[in-house]
Amino acid sequence: MPTIWIIGDSTVEDNKPPFRGWGWALPQFVREGVEVRNTALSGRSSLSFRTEGLFAPAEEGMKPGDLLMIQFGHNDEKDDEERHTDPESTYRDELWRYCRTALEAGAQPVLITPVSRRFFVGGGSLLYTHGEYPRAVRELAAEKGVPLCDLKKDSRALYLALGEEKTAELFVRLAPGENPDFPEGHDDKTHFNAFGAEKICELVVKEMRAWPVCAAFLKDE
Repeated sequence: MPTIWIIGDSTVEDNKPPFRGWGWALPQFVREGVEVRNTALSGRSSLSFRTEGLFAPAEEGMKPGDLLMIQFGHNDEKDDEERHTDPESTYRDELWRYCRTALEAGAQPVLITPVSRRFFVGGGSLLYTHGEYPRAVRELAAEKGVPLCDLKKDSRALYLALGEEKTAELFVRLAPGENPDFPEGHDDKTHFNAFGAEKICELVVKEMRAWPVCAAFLKDE
């Protein structure tokens, strides 16, 4: 059975309600006979995901004909040495390490730019988050001939099209007392609810369809 392996952070992982990453929604878009193994985990960077041994299931389980989808960047920006990578060097190195492992197993890697955060400013404009990390992903994909899903570009365009209030409907927002984990309420600008995860996943699927090697895993439109 062909398998889509997904590695990444909290914006990708299955998570527990009310939080959902886009990887949680992907199974509804794949054709019959394709398994989705989402091993993404909250708080991880391209570095810590490997050093903590979280890549081991995919590394050991990948086989010819599988797909490895790779999205990191949110936590690579963090200052701590366990997670931080430099977009000009170590970030690219870690991403390419994952790609190379997939290729050596006969699987196809797919690079994904980090999904945008919800940071609107005056006049309905949207801050460009993640600095140089998205550019590094695009350049690595082009240099190595690896399929690219430019989720950064697509999610940013979606948010701007929806506007600030409609975009907020994609994210976890909790009123005071609604959830015992957030007694004072919560207004998240990074993490999606189930509705948002599905909408972001639709963007990923649209990008996948542009690459025949990825489209082969999907249901017909």
